[in-house]
Formats: sequence, structure tokens, C-alpha cells
Amino acid sequence: MRKGAVLVDVAIDQGGCFETSHATTHADPTYEIDGVIHYCVANMPGSVPLTSSQALNNATLPFGLALANKGVSAVFENQHLRAGLNVYRGRLTYRAVAESLNLPFSPIEQDAA
Repeated sequence: MRKGAVLVDVAIDQGGCFETSHATTHADPTYEIDGVIHYCVANMPGSVPLTSSQALNNATLPFGLALANKGVSAVFENQHLRAGLNVYRGRLTYRAVAESLNLPFSPIEQDAA
């Protein structure tokens, strides 16, 4: 990366997403490595709780309403809900989970008919 570039590690709470990341605080939020500025404050949404809660609600409410109004058929109608499904009718429908547990994978699409 070019000197002066800025990395904002939004995954620092889960260990970070850059090799050079380590958690910082609001009191001392940045550090520099090889001329690259790092901002790795844990729980960034916590600094703006109302705004971050409203943003999360705006992003997730349509999915909750779809599930409430349509039940499991919402999963078959919405690719994003399907992508978040791990288990359906006792079968693992998320490939990465099945592979990590060395168990059979059953794509949810086979039930869509």
C-alpha cells in the first residue's frame, strides 16, 4: 500500500482482517506501520449507539418482516435470507459449516420446488 493510506479494520472485534491489525481504543485510535495509518478501534458502533442501532434496524427490518409475513417461504424468495440459512429440516444447507464439521451438505435450492 502507498504511504499515507488508511486502513479501517471493521472486523477487529473478531481478530481483525489485516495482518498488521491490533485493537486500539478511542483514547489512542491509530498507529502507523510502513507509512500506512491503521484505525482498529474495537466496537466502533458503540461510539454512536443511537445511529448504529438505527442503521442496523434499517438494514435488518425488511428481513424480519419478510420472515414474519411469509414464514419459511421468504427464504426461498430472497437470496439474502437463503445465503444466511445454516440448517433446514435437519440438513446442513451452508456449505462451509458442513465442510468444517465433515458432514453432508444439502443445498436449500433442492427444496424450492
